[in-house]
Amino acid sequence: MDLQAQAAQLRRTLNEHNYSYYVLDAPTISDFEYDRMLRELEELEGAHPELVTPDSPTQRVGGKALDSFQQVTHRVPLQSLQDVFSPDELLDFDRRVRESADGPEYLLEPKVDGLSVALEYENGAFVRGATRGDGQVGEDVTENLRTIKSIPMKLENAPAVLIVRGEVYMPRKTFERLNGERELRGEPLFANPRNAAAGSMRQLDPKIAAARGLDMVVFNIQYTDHPPFETDSAGLDWLRGLRFKVIDYQLSQDMEKIQSAIFALGDQREKYPFDIDGAVVKVNNLTQRDALGETAKFPRWAAAYKYPPEQKESVVEDIVIQVGRTGVLTPKAVVAPVRLAGTTVTNATLHNQDFITEKDIRIGDAVVVQKAGEIIPEIVSVVKEKRPAGTVPYLLPTVCPVCGAAVARDEDGAHIRCTGAECPAQLLRNLTHFASRDAMDIEGLGPAVVEGLVNAGMVKTPADLYRLDRDQVAGLERMGKKSADNLLSAIERSKGNDLSKLLFAFGIRQVGQKAGKILAARFGSLDALAQATEEELTAIDDIGGITAKYLTEWFAAPQSRHLIDALKEAGVNMDSQAAPVGDRLAGLTFVLTGELSACSRKEAGEKLEALGAKVSGSVSKKTGCVVAGEAAGSKLRKAQELGVPVLDEEQFLILVGERDGDAEGLLAQLRK
Repeated sequence: MDLQAQAAQLRRTLNEHNYSYYVLDAPTISDFEYDRMLRELEELEGAHPELVTPDSPTQRVGGKALDSFQQVTHRVPLQSLQDVFSPDELLDFDRRVRESADGPEYLLEPKVDGLSVALEYENGAFVRGATRGDGQVGEDVTENLRTIKSIPMKLENAPAVLIVRGEVYMPRKTFERLNGERELRGEPLFANPRNAAAGSMRQLDPKIAAARGLDMVVFNIQYTDHPPFETDSAGLDWLRGLRFKVIDYQLSQDMEKIQSAIFALGDQREKYPFDIDGAVVKVNNLTQRDALGETAKFPRWAAAYKYPPEQKESVVEDIVIQVGRTGVLTPKAVVAPVRLAGTTVTNATLHNQDFITEKDIRIGDAVVVQKAGEIIPEIVSVVKEKRPAGTVPYLLPTVCPVCGAAVARDEDGAHIRCTGAECPAQLLRNLTHFASRDAMDIEGLGPAVVEGLVNAGMVKTPADLYRLDRDQVAGLERMGKKSADNLLSAIERSKGNDLSKLLFAFGIRQVGQKAGKILAARFGSLDALAQATEEELTAIDDIGGITAKYLTEWFAAPQSRHLIDALKEAGVNMDSQAAPVGDRLAGLTFVLTGELSACSRKEAGEKLEALGAKVSGSVSKKTGCVVAGEAAGSKLRKAQELGVPVLDEEQFLILVGERDGDAEGLLAQLRK
């Protein structure tokens, strides 16, 4: 078999397995075998780039990042639907339809709570995808849509032109995994799967979208030169034959049966992998649709039934405290079992102390519980006339229920957080942060490996990383001896890191990379910093009163002292090695913008700080200089508007002594 035929065969086989796995949800081979074939195709295409085709499975990993999204004018507008909120409103819709259509048949489908997009195909090839936008104009998100494995890149026996509409969503299980990973990295959590899907679709870097595990379901033919269908359901069946993942639907001419099906759909919403926020009712016959027409805003032949928030009364039997991976104490009400939105609810979120206080929720209270399409039920109100005698206001504990360390309110007052440096509840997040690139930079110690070490009981504090046994590490899933050796070598190298990186790795609140460098340079050793008073700390530029308070409290905590002693015993460096090599640029604040060819912006900032300068992220009248690389944007424009001096990359390299030139002349201009 020649190479072209070999590549084509691999593509066909892999695409077939993609269809079985992502559309039919019926995998036919193991992940290992699929990965083996994919790697074979990647190697073949890598050696022979001329064999790569747009529909190859290798092209789903995400291409080059974009600078911005281009606008797309939809060939057929992506309309929204008129909402109805009660059975009476649904009957009014039915009455209006029957005034113009004889004996209409209705098509009912779940209303997916995601991001609406249009997919365009030419001669069977996927050529473009766009968001709904305002219905008339959307954004071109083709490269991000290519990463969704349930979207076919090539259609067999397709018409010359086909545009379909569907909903991009994030499966609930994927959403929970993604938020768990974001929590470990200390990143903001997505509010719900819809926000996560929308945010993922609008990533300029398709590789980020590819890692998010999005999916899509198709529910409409927007345009095609295929001979017209008589009904919507016939068109959907045809799309299913083209191997799209198509929305489930039900048909009936009886509106009462449609109503019953809507309520049943609401009760069974948990069976779907996606969130649904209602049900869509459409006239199935396309000729009748044309006769019914549309208003300026909505088609007259469809309506979206929105499920009202289902509320029921229950009793708060207890309030328990969960400690999250970032140390936040989250109260949860244990309620008497009650059936809501198709599931039995026994717990309800209480968010935080302010929420409890505002609603005056107490153990023993009768409460109204709601689950309005959200994953976690919540308490809407207290039925105070049913409050038993002897109840008392509830207050969160003053110490962590997991490790006993003191708790403290965040600056914004919203959350109460455990301050323990070795709190078991925070272990996964603390270890992931400790090993991250800007902290101790332990290559190979990502969230998955951290979780494996913790689950195996091999690591209970960051100091345990420096006592790992090679054979035990090698025995972890997907490790082996070579990976274990590489990991232990990276851990050993981290012992020699500068104090500034260790300070950032501790995860002390408000002590980031910049503060870590300032404190390391000022005190020289961890022991000296640990003895500093709040007054001594606040006397340092860029160290405020709140940061000083967090630092002194952290060093005074028993868990922190235990961790420091254990790290010292393991041989981790506790001294500053990177004091400024000079103060030529002291008193000047620099802002970096654009792309530099000789180094990264981070490295450029370190060169400036080593000469005593400050590096800021925003331009103001106090900025001493802007260093502008290629494709510099708004920061350069603002500098020019404010009259801030601007240096190009060559001048910057001269200023820091890495190119020959008049460095003193440049410095004199900046100090004018």
